[in-house]
Amino acid sequence: MTYSFTESIVVPVADQADARKTATALETYDVGDVTVLHVVEKGEGVPDKTPIVQSEEIAAESFEAFHESFPEAETQIVYRRDVVAGITEVAQELDASAIVFRPRGGGRILQFLSGDRSLRLITAARRPVIALTETEDDESITEDADESAVV
Repeated sequence: MTYSFTESIVVPVADQADARKTATALETYDVGDVTVLHVVEKGEGVPDKTPIVQSEEIAAESFEAFHESFPEAETQIVYRRDVVAGITEVAQELDASAIVFRPRGGGRILQFLSGDRSLRLITAARRPVIALTETEDDESITEDADESAVV
């Protein structure tokens, strides 16, 4: 039996700019069902990084930006202390054929201090993980997002 890598994918996004860049990078590929995911980091006994209402607003803005390119994409928010675990759990629950993400920058020191989530995602997932490459439009997308925030 053969499977398609992109039959049903889970696409994690961090914020509006990341969602827009990820959707743009994904547009050139033939994909089936798409679930765009935002993981809200919960403190579990310690203060949350951001208030829940603010985190949910970030998720809503992210989904709206992603829907500009993929209006039919399903959306999901999960609340986890471990972002990677949240992503892999949702992919498992949905029986996704793959997890597709756009790696975010950061030097080696930052990656070391943050636990390098990209590496953890690739090694922890029990399904294929596809890392999208940056597009030429990434810089202009960031500039557009910054300009719209000022207006």
